[in-house]
Amino acid sequence: MKFSDFAGSGELVSRIGFGAMGLGGSFGSFDEKYLIKSVLHSLDKGVTLIDTARAYGDSERIVGLALKEWKGERPFVTSKVQSLGPGSIGWGTHIPVETAYPQGWLRKCTELSLEQLGVDTIDLMQLHQYWPQWDKKDYWMEELLRLKEEGKIRFIGISIPDQRHDIALSLVQSGKIDAVQTVFNIFDPLPLDCLIPFCEENNVAFLARCIMDEGGLTGFLTKDTKFSDDDYRKTYFDYVPREMYIERVDRLRKFIPQYADNLAELAIKFVLKHPAVTTALVSMHVPEQANQNIAAIDKEPLPDDVFEEIRKYYRWVRNFYDTKFW
Repeated sequence: MKFSDFAGSGELVSRIGFGAMGLGGSFGSFDEKYLIKSVLHSLDKGVTLIDTARAYGDSERIVGLALKEWKGERPFVTSKVQSLGPGSIGWGTHIPVETAYPQGWLRKCTELSLEQLGVDTIDLMQLHQYWPQWDKKDYWMEELLRLKEEGKIRFIGISIPDQRHDIALSLVQSGKIDAVQTVFNIFDPLPLDCLIPFCEENNVAFLARCIMDEGGLTGFLTKDTKFSDDDYRKTYFDYVPREMYIERVDRLRKFIPQYADNLAELAIKFVLKHPAVTTALVSMHVPEQANQNIAAIDKEPLPDDVFEEIRKYYRWVRNFYDTKFW
């Protein structure tokens, strides 16, 4: 395992983190005991950061049950305050902060997370939605700072709701936050242009999510792949004709096996190439997949020329929120 300094604090976290959205059933139904064991398995393999959220169904509760069983050093636990925007509002377009996070809700939601996780402190609490218009209001940041003073959270962060990475640039430079989480993968390398360098300059941790594009970059998808109605990916890959998506993934096979043993490893190597990427979050609720993901950490990094080739010529930026939430 390899580690990063979290936000210049001197505290080390694993460069690959347990993305816990899958614990809440977003990617299919699994037995609860199996999911608890999956968390313990990843911790045993050296993963030290778990990222969950109030909006991830039973995810926080399952993480909490796993933490009770875990006998090793306590992992770095991050969660997100659930937005109160009705339905899908606030994900594809801006809503007022008073709608998403009315006064008092950040505290109430944090206390719910603490209870579900069974911990006294959450290492990083993030807004699950963030829009730069909110910077004109200061009550939400004051609430987070009070929670930090009380020891209920240790670091403050935001999660960018979609691929518009530039909306966080001013906040990153403000010195008010410790971490940013956003989409970053081979198809969407745009954080490399501004956001990642800004985070590096300002000692803000960068948490990469969707690094495998909801699994599509692993090459698992075929024209006949079907998803259950409750699977988050049911409409995800059909933003464009599925054959087009598969063809885009197949182009990346030219780098296999010379630079990576498989497409998943290639995706991880690409995201972790830049040293300012603190942690790459990956769904690891299936131990066999977790083993493969964790093993990629210790492989040789992508050569600079290969990384630049992928960055420049294999990008395919799409905002799936256009069809999923609008």
